[in-house]
Amino acid sequence: MNNFHKYLAITELEETWGFYVTTVGYSRIEANQDYPHNQGHPLTHSFTWNKGRILNGYYLVFISKGKGVFESALSPSVEIEAGTCFFLFPGIWHRYKPDPKSGWEEYWIGFRGSYPDELMNKGLFSPSQPVVSPGKNDSLLTQVKRILEEVRSGSPGYHQVISGITLQILGLVHALCARTNMVEDEDVQAVEKAKFYFRENLESPLDIKELMRQLPMSYSKFRKLFKDVTGEAPHQYHLNLRLDKARELLSTTNLNVTEVAYNLGFDSVFYFSKLFKTKNGVSPKSYRGKTG
Repeated sequence: MNNFHKYLAITELEETWGFYVTTVGYSRIEANQDYPHNQGHPLTHSFTWNKGRILNGYYLVFISKGKGVFESALSPSVEIEAGTCFFLFPGIWHRYKPDPKSGWEEYWIGFRGSYPDELMNKGLFSPSQPVVSPGKNDSLLTQVKRILEEVRSGSPGYHQVISGITLQILGLVHALCARTNMVEDEDVQAVEKAKFYFRENLESPLDIKELMRQLPMSYSKFRKLFKDVTGEAPHQYHLNLRLDKARELLSTTNLNVTEVAYNLGFDSVFYFSKLFKTKNGVSPKSYRGKTG
């Protein structure tokens, strides 16, 4: 996924809605890469590590890969790992950065309104404990990516749609964090981590060796477990995710078939087209014609 961010124009309708999104974005920071990237961001959002920053809205930042550090005026320095979220609260100084050795991938959603004020005032999320750990959850990643897709598409009424998705994300984060306080079956965790890994790596064929380094079991056990839970073998599950993404790109972008194939890591356009037709009943070119 390419780096992307957008700051949304807020009208009276959004304010009347009581819950509105102000900005969304995704950024991949490579190891030893300068951070933060202030280019393209308004001065109100720019910051340096030495000075930190104070914002006037709520923000949820989700780290899907890598690690780093976060601190605020009300909380001490905390190490951040993949699968961690941290909240930024209005009027509270904060700063964060990825570890230079690993970099990280970050998603963020900024939001404001009378309803989030009410949620925060009830203590569901606390400025004194802004770091939470929902884990590498596929549903969370799917919802966060869905917001970016809605903003990119710019369809009528998307402001209200993404406000609803953001509320779902807050509910999911709260539920997942509550669940982590209970002992969760190791097999369930393994399947969830795998699904998260697959969705984070749609742009390339499955690297099963890398996946297995993250899981506490043999591949034969994992393959049987994963198929029992999802109904599909790991490679097929990952391939179907990539083909679903191809269908989305053909429907919502101007990328041609060759560009779609290579963006998703298929070495051969012919092979990609064959797989696509097997799954969808039509070739990528025909599918583009039906949806265009």
